[in-house]
Amino acid sequence: MDARSPEAPGGRALRDVAEDLFQELQEHFQALTATLNLRMEEMGGRIEDLQKNVNDLMAQAGIDSPAQKHRLEDRTVI
Repeated sequence: MDARSPEAPGGRALRDVAEDLFQELQEHFQALTATLNLRMEEMGGRIEDLQKNVNDLMAQAGIDSPAQKHRLEDRTVI
């Protein structure tokens, strides 16, 4: 008798356990994905804040930021 056939003793129970396990793993994976996405968005916001703070400090120190230099170079290349 084939172990995968529904008539096999314990075959249905084994399939049910496997399906439950798969469902549980899928739920954990979805929760992990949501958590990672949230943390990546938070990190992106922190990086943007840090970049703004660095640019502000450079402006206070009278130093051109790389972004400003790049914009100036684009204008003079015409």
